[in-house]
Amino acid sequence: MAGIYIHIPFCHKACTYCNFHFSTNLTLVAKMVTALCQELELKKTYLDNPSIDTIYLGGGTPSILHTSQLAQLFQAIYSTFAVSHKAEITLEANPEDLSKENILFWKNVGVNRLSIGIQSFQDDTLKWMNRNHSKNDSVRGVQMAQNLGIENLSIDLIYGTPDLTEELWRREIQTAIELQATHISSYCLTIEDKTALANQVKKGLSSPVSDEQSELQLLILMEEMELAGYEHYEISNFCKPSFESKHNSSYWKGLPYIGIGPGAHSYNLSSRQFNVSNNVQYINDLSTGKIPFTEELLTQQDLYNEYILTRLRTKWGIDLNEIARLNPTHLPKIQRLLSNFIENGFLDEINGLFRLTTKGKLLADEITLQLMV
Repeated sequence: MAGIYIHIPFCHKACTYCNFHFSTNLTLVAKMVTALCQELELKKTYLDNPSIDTIYLGGGTPSILHTSQLAQLFQAIYSTFAVSHKAEITLEANPEDLSKENILFWKNVGVNRLSIGIQSFQDDTLKWMNRNHSKNDSVRGVQMAQNLGIENLSIDLIYGTPDLTEELWRREIQTAIELQATHISSYCLTIEDKTALANQVKKGLSSPVSDEQSELQLLILMEEMELAGYEHYEISNFCKPSFESKHNSSYWKGLPYIGIGPGAHSYNLSSRQFNVSNNVQYINDLSTGKIPFTEELLTQQDLYNEYILTRLRTKWGIDLNEIARLNPTHLPKIQRLLSNFIENGFLDEINGLFRLTTKGKLLADEITLQLMV
């Protein structure tokens, strides 16, 4: 059981807050698709004849690709790997790309899940983010995808923006619920280095919201999602029953995966590969049959820390038996920390399985750091 992630490093515009690897220069798109196909072929033996259960096209903006380019990419996937007929195949898409022609084509090549980068239903906020769509584009696009048979549909929303009041945030959430999205991913705005937003803050043109305001908005999100019947299965992710992101869940469960594209990572349970985050170098190296990557061999400590980092954020929690296996040396210290977190209401424990409480979710990063070694 394994997944494939393919990074499409192109966007029409640069969002003010984004620090992912991408380019708004689209002249290399065709060459990039060819390079991605070449890497797929070279990576076919990275894992031992895996059955591919999830495929995720992320970015960047995968929906920016022409249908012929996506057809080329999927042909390479299906001809190189054994893809399960029940595979979850996700495409990240922006609302402005959700045309009837595109959606029907995506379905035809196997896409059965869309992750739509809406981010906000407020036109003023979208303009501030430098997004390329409007609220009407989002609503129209979601409804069109549903009418054309895309049942598994995720919406991205961002909170912690400067003008987002409690009333507006509740309205944002209700709009997503009313659209009957089966999955909602919601992230707190962070100010990342080398972004337009960081530059605005530095010049005093924008101000970050307080931690208290961000925490309140997370509490509101959890409350509204629970009332609407969504399961909070990971800190930033909510779903209707059985609609978890299988691909992202495989990361959190520590399963192996193949990463394709500039900036993508691959994991085979003992090491991790990091592709270079440079489009020109990536294309040039692949044209000579070489994948430009660095490799990190994972120590027992690395494996333990990654287990805490990924699993504590989820409904599956962390297992004391697994902690003892991965980190026996520090087990007494970790047990004391776990007991202290339970006593203070940050964790609960059932049969050796520790999970964050609502109170604990507000301090997830701090709790995680304390448990890592």
